[in-house]
Amino acid sequence: MSTTEASATPSTAVQDAAPARPFWHVALVRPETMTLVLLIAAIVVASYLSPYFLDLGYILRSFTLSAEFALVALVLTMVIIAGEIDLSPASNMALSACLFAWAQASGIPMPIAIAIGLLAGLAMGALNAFMVIALQLPSIIVTIGTLTLYRGLAQIIAGDKSIRVPDWFIGIDKVMVLGIPVPVVIFIVAALVLGLILAGTIFGRQIYQIGTNEVAARYSGIRTRRIKLILFLLIGLVSAVAGMMTASRLGSVRYDLGLGGELQMVLMAMLGGTAIFGGRGTILGTFLAAWLLVVVSTGMTVANLLPAIQLTVLGVLLIVAIIATNFIYSRTQR
Repeated sequence: MSTTEASATPSTAVQDAAPARPFWHVALVRPETMTLVLLIAAIVVASYLSPYFLDLGYILRSFTLSAEFALVALVLTMVIIAGEIDLSPASNMALSACLFAWAQASGIPMPIAIAIGLLAGLAMGALNAFMVIALQLPSIIVTIGTLTLYRGLAQIIAGDKSIRVPDWFIGIDKVMVLGIPVPVVIFIVAALVLGLILAGTIFGRQIYQIGTNEVAARYSGIRTRRIKLILFLLIGLVSAVAGMMTASRLGSVRYDLGLGGELQMVLMAMLGGTAIFGGRGTILGTFLAAWLLVVVSTGMTVANLLPAIQLTVLGVLLIVAIIATNFIYSRTQR
């Protein structure tokens, strides 16, 4: 090869390479952008329904009603990105809270009762992990089963009655930090920490690789089983924390605590752009989707829509989110 040909080769390669897409184009095709646009639109529409939506304090107080689900949804996002799913966190919340409330009502010191609730959450996460990782069962089937199991155990423990918690334990949503309710502060801090872990660490990149191609990830030296175990344990522990936060907000515990929360958690992750088959998604998307869902739900309540209609709207949102997310990701791969 002549010197002229050798020097021309890199130039030709550069010319043949596809030009980099401009930043604005990359930003527009991200699912988080769609979520942000929907959030702004929802706030505008809701402000016409009630002037309270222009009050930041009102929105923050409204968010405390869903803060526990939003907190769990952040971890659920990481589980889904890794190619798995957990539909049992809401039942985990109920069982952990019931065990905690039953323990303290039986005279067990509060620190030990709290430890019992947290350990119960870890145990439930470990059970899910064992069946998914060791027994190689589909996570969606496993967690549908444990969803029912945990809820049934909660009903056995609490019966059909409420278990009241001590007065000093009640009112976490009334405690303010710099004018922001504590549940909202916990959610924001958790989003920042998990967002940094997922986007800026080797552990986070490995989660994406597992969700994209688990076999390739395993052969590249990634300990896929250990990472999935950590994720299932984490979502179990966070669900228990969320259960006790709910107990503090409500002042009592029933077996139906968090009933139906599975839909809201999955909806937050899907609305935020998390791909249902794994490998794609961000904590930022779920963070924005949580606020979007709160604004939509509160707006429908202000508009006096029946609960059945609200549930229908949430179901439609979930379907639209899945379709839109798949469409956006298919466009980015072209």
